[in-house]
Amino acid sequence: MSNYVADEPMVKVSRTSLRAVIGSIVISIAFVMELTLVPLVLPEIQADFGLSVNQLAMVFNSYGVSVAAGVFLGGLFGDTIGVRKVFTVGVLMFAAGALIVAFANNYPTLIAARMLQGFGGGMFSPLVPLLLTRAMPEKPGKILIIWGSIAGYTAAIAPLALSQAVVYAGWQSVFVLFAIISLVALAISGRMLAGPSREEMRKRPTLSPLLREPILWIVFVYIGCTYGAITFYMFSLPLWLSSINYNVNMVGFVLAVMWLSFSLVSTSMRNRVDSEHVRLIMICAPLMIALSFPMAYFANGLSGFLLSAFLLGAGFAGSNSPSTQMVLKFAPKGLQAISASMDITFARIGGVVTVALLAQFEFSQSMWVVMCMSVYAMICASVIGSRSVEMARQASQPNF
Repeated sequence: MSNYVADEPMVKVSRTSLRAVIGSIVISIAFVMELTLVPLVLPEIQADFGLSVNQLAMVFNSYGVSVAAGVFLGGLFGDTIGVRKVFTVGVLMFAAGALIVAFANNYPTLIAARMLQGFGGGMFSPLVPLLLTRAMPEKPGKILIIWGSIAGYTAAIAPLALSQAVVYAGWQSVFVLFAIISLVALAISGRMLAGPSREEMRKRPTLSPLLREPILWIVFVYIGCTYGAITFYMFSLPLWLSSINYNVNMVGFVLAVMWLSFSLVSTSMRNRVDSEHVRLIMICAPLMIALSFPMAYFANGLSGFLLSAFLLGAGFAGSNSPSTQMVLKFAPKGLQAISASMDITFARIGGVVTVALLAQFEFSQSMWVVMCMSVYAMICASVIGSRSVEMARQASQPNF
């Protein structure tokens, strides 16, 4: 018996594919909740272990560094030994690391467990979009939009919904929750989709085809520019708001609006990203990101900051799923997983480099650099969109 996804036209989805979609989205919820809930419990962790500020920073950063390492290996091994196996190992490592964190009784164990959790998260995270698009090849953009929307809603709602639970159950409950969600995701996914053939697994991986795909590198540059601007916004806006006497709750509210905007706009685009609209979407996204900076700088009161955050969230949505879709579309055959991992890598590099270079400058100065980055991303988007439309037209032409 088959399941159907309501759409026009109706798309037939097998039970195995549906389980792969649901399982991938469920584990993504745990991955996103880690980003939003861990900062919430850091003060409690610091108090329980008697940590200094630098030690607490290590608890937080050890996860991020390990994610970066896991991302590359996850993509590489996903293309060689199979997406299903790497995904399963990554999820189990993420769950095990979270459980060890919850029951850790000393600082070294805490750091080691965070690194294990981060490495596992890095291994499976680049494989999620690949699993989703394989499960629904007829509508790859739509399933990525749905995935992004759920992630955005989770990021916005989780701290508000679970903050009281943390007060009553302790900070350890957050990591136990991560482990439970991870195991549920594996149970839902089951065997998922077929992996590579034996012949494909025997082939030694070579990255040289990536170097012969200039359009793919243009997508990576687009990702680096847009995510660099977004990361700098999320880094600098709290500092800017604090300097004008906004408290932590108000800062959190502004950032929550950004994530809600991301989800709402992602949902509204679900029927447009698989058409020629993708070019316009990818061009408009950096424009909205660029405009959010002067809107924040010249904001007169909370409403101005909320409008700025909403605009940035909309730009984030317009650049996120479409760019991932383009990475998978232009990726050489057999290198989809490593290409997806490079998507995440370039996003992180863009954020780290932008913050490192611009953090020392005033917001009024750095925003002009970010706006120039956004304009360059718009140029890249125009090239990417033209190539995508050209490929779609070639594919639709009959062969004689």
